[in-house]
Amino acid sequence: METKDGVVDDNLQNTQPEKITTKRKSSRKRHITIFVVVSLINIGLLVLLWTQLLTPAQNQSGASSDGPSVANPLKGRPAPNFKLATLDMKQASALDLASLKGKAVVLNFWSSSCAPCHDEAGLLQSTWQRMQSKGVVFVGVDFEDTRGDGLSFIQKYGVTYPNVLDANGATAINYGVTYTPTTYFINSKGVVVSIIPREMTARDLQTNLQLLTS
Repeated sequence: METKDGVVDDNLQNTQPEKITTKRKSSRKRHITIFVVVSLINIGLLVLLWTQLLTPAQNQSGASSDGPSVANPLKGRPAPNFKLATLDMKQASALDLASLKGKAVVLNFWSSSCAPCHDEAGLLQSTWQRMQSKGVVFVGVDFEDTRGDGLSFIQKYGVTYPNVLDANGATAINYGVTYTPTTYFINSKGVVVSIIPREMTARDLQTNLQLLTS
């Protein structure tokens, strides 16, 4: 702007660039603030998602003796009957679950291809040797396996309690088995009192056996 004398006012000329610079700085600060806020929100969402992903594993590790909280309609109901061929080197025969009525039964579904089943085999055999004098019967159900693989498994771990072959998986389906090992504890009345849908610890087995013998 010029004065009456035609001279530009230096104060006005210098003020204009300063205002523009101030606006640019203010705009840059807003952009930085928005970026930081958005980044924090994204980090928070990622932390929340990671926490949710970890929750199932934490719940499973702290599960009760019945294993993870998996709903099974058989608990408190009569165990479905079955008649399956036994896994026996000497003579092929059949085992009918109904013939065991009046006795407590530990029914263990396993497979020779299941690593936790291998880990669990020794525990089941040693416990069976201790409990058979108390009227508790152990029965193993080899799930969707070949007869040869099933017999090799039994021989490897020296299993002496009765085992049967559920070659097509029909019996496992009736029991609602979704993976192996899964163990059902059936009282002398033929009612399922507890279920462990995972590999058992010695404590799990002992706790659930008490439900059958108390």
